[in-house]
This record gives sequence, structure tokens and C-alpha cells, in this order.
Amino acid sequence: MKSRPAALPVSEAAARQAARLASLVVAVGVTCALHVGKLPVAIPVLRDTLALSLLQAGFLLSLVQLAGMTLGLVVGLMADRLGPRRVMLAGLLLLATGSALGALAPGVSVLLGTRVLEGMGFLLAVLPAPGLLRQRVRHAPTLARALGWWGAYMPLGTALALLLGAPAIALVGWRWAWASLALVSLVAAVGLQRWVASDSVERSQSGGQPVPRPLWPRLVRTLSAPGPWLVAGAFLLYSGQWLAVVGFLPTIYSQAGYGGAVVGLLSALAAGINMLGNIGAGRWLARGARPGLVLSLAYLAMGLGALVAFGASGHPVWQYLAVLLFSGVGGLIPGTLFGLAVVLAPGEDTVSTTVGWMQQFSSLGQFLGPPLVAWVAIQAGGWQWTWLVTGACSLLGMVLAFRLQKAWSGRRVAGAA
Repeated sequence: MKSRPAALPVSEAAARQAARLASLVVAVGVTCALHVGKLPVAIPVLRDTLALSLLQAGFLLSLVQLAGMTLGLVVGLMADRLGPRRVMLAGLLLLATGSALGALAPGVSVLLGTRVLEGMGFLLAVLPAPGLLRQRVRHAPTLARALGWWGAYMPLGTALALLLGAPAIALVGWRWAWASLALVSLVAAVGLQRWVASDSVERSQSGGQPVPRPLWPRLVRTLSAPGPWLVAGAFLLYSGQWLAVVGFLPTIYSQAGYGGAVVGLLSALAAGINMLGNIGAGRWLARGARPGLVLSLAYLAMGLGALVAFGASGHPVWQYLAVLLFSGVGGLIPGTLFGLAVVLAPGEDTVSTTVGWMQQFSSLGQFLGPPLVAWVAIQAGGWQWTWLVTGACSLLGMVLAFRLQKAWSGRRVAGAA
């Protein structure tokens, strides 16, 4: 592999400008994650007001991932053609529209449809963001920090939604909460449009961007290589069980008799601690840790955490600590897989396509996980056997971790040669 040229020195003012732009892009990602995290704390209220069943709740949790499940690869291929800023703006507008229509939904069927629209907006708004950061932030240390924080945008936004969602819904109702988040997306779109230069301006300032290679050859090269399939499958096995457990925590604790504020706090902490794993993965790998070992440890922690939390009858404190173990150590997985995706992509011009493929499988896992766990809970008459689903995902994940370690080692040997 060719070594990258050293970054040119930049002025302190340019570094500050890069930091502001990176902060804005990460903040946009957090506002998008709010739309994913707003639903778990609203499920108990929706079950009362709209007669929402547990299985329908599972689909409401997962339908936001339908667009990513079907179109992630396409968006990854087209983002370079259309420009990341333009695609992100379109996504924020779709998110606002979907949330506003959801606030007016008269029943469950319409609400399900608006979640599909929100899912399309979410995909368009977040998938091009790493490419936008690489394109616009030329201060290397700032870029490294920004990409590390970008890996944590989902748990951070989800935690904020879980923490603030319950009191907000109790104060103004779920419909006004949906409408307020539509306004938040519009504000994010205005900020992105105002403070981030357009794609055409960026191309002119940088002397013009190289024309991307044709879509079909890049697609064939990506899907014919084993690396993209391995990272995508590993992300599926992580994302499905994480959303299923964290997404149903408010419902589980509400059924156990906890108040709305306590439910929101416990759920927010369980989601937010995942951020530590995301950020920690990059630092650990930078110190020479083997990615297969990091992934295996994380999958093992998720399997054991779910077993103690749901399969073992013990003190609630220990069960909640097991949930924190499940989410916190499990956060090592996405941080590691984003780094592996860059290494195992078949070429420099297929990195975005590989990330899009990984996003597609991540969305597929989040689409299938919550309904499957809900179905198991219904059949068992409780949550005590749902650990079988997460345990199976963790075992398969450890198998893929071994395969990914071999692929990563092989790529390093080839690069050295």
C-alpha cells in the first residue's frame, strides 16, 4: 500500500475553522439519531393511546431502518456523484417531513408509514457524513477526532432522546414531541446549508474533484471481495441485538412498575455508555490491538450481558449492570468495524461503497432484531428467553471476528510486501 503524503501545515485559524465544521457535522448526526431514540420511551404511551401491540412496537422500532436495509449500497455509490452536502440536506428535509406527518398520524398504520419516510431521511443524512468530513476537514488531528466522535453519534443521540423523551412526552404529549423534532431537523438543515460550503464551491476551491469511476465496476469489485461481506455481516449481528435490547428497555422497566423519569434515566445510561466503546475502540486499535480479539471480547460481553440481564433471575441491580456491560463493551464493535472497512475495501475508490454495504447490513439487523425478540417474548410469555437470540448473534459474531482477523492480517502482509 502506498503511504499517504504528510498533511500540510495549517494555520491556527484554519484549524479552528475545521473544528467548527466537524462539530457541526457531528451535531447534525446527533439530531438525526434523536429520531431513532425518540420511539422507545414513547412505546408505553403509544400502546395506551393507539392500542399499539408489542409486535407492532417491534416493527416501529425497526422500520426506520428499512431504507438503509434496501438502499445503503446505492446511497454509498451515488454520494460522490451528487455531493455529500446536497444528499445530507435532502435527508434532513425528509426527516422533518416524516416526523411532522407522524405527529398527525391518526393510527398505527399511518405512523408505520411515516417511520419508513424518516428512515429514508436518516439514511441520506448520515451515510455521506464521513465522506463530507474527509473532504472538508484538512487538519489531520481534527479529522481524526471528528471521525472518532462520529462513530458515537448514534449512542449519544439515542441517549439524549431516552433521557429527555419521557419528561417531554409527559409535558406536551408524544405528538408535540414528534413535531418538535421535525423543527430540530429543519434547524440542522439551515445550519448545514449556511455554514458548510456547497459541493460545487468546494470543488472549485480544491481545484476540482476527480471524476469518480463508473458505478458498475466499483459495485462488482466491492461485492466480489470477501472483506465487505465480512464487515457487513459482523455489523448485522451487532446492530440487531443492540437495538432490540436497548429499544425495549423502557417497555421492560415500565412493565416492572418503574416511573417515567427513572425509566428514561436507566435507558439513557444504557444507550449512552455505548459511546465509550465506540471511542475506546479507535484508541485501542491505534495502540496495536488485534481487531479480531477486540471484536471477540465485545461479542462475548454482549452474549454474557444479555444472559445475566434476561435469562438469570437475580437482583435487579446486577441485571442492570449486565445491560451496561452488554452496551458498553459492545460499543467496541462498530468502532472496530469502521476501521476494518477502510482496510478491507478492495480499493481506495470503493471505501464509500463498502461503508454503504456495511450500513445496509446494519439496517437489516436493526430491522429484524426487535420484531424477532418481541416474537420470542410473546411466545415465552416474558423476556426470560430472549437471550437466546442475542446469544446466537454473539456466537456467530465471534466466528466472523476470527475470519476478519485473518483477512486483516493478510491485507497487512500484502501491504508490507
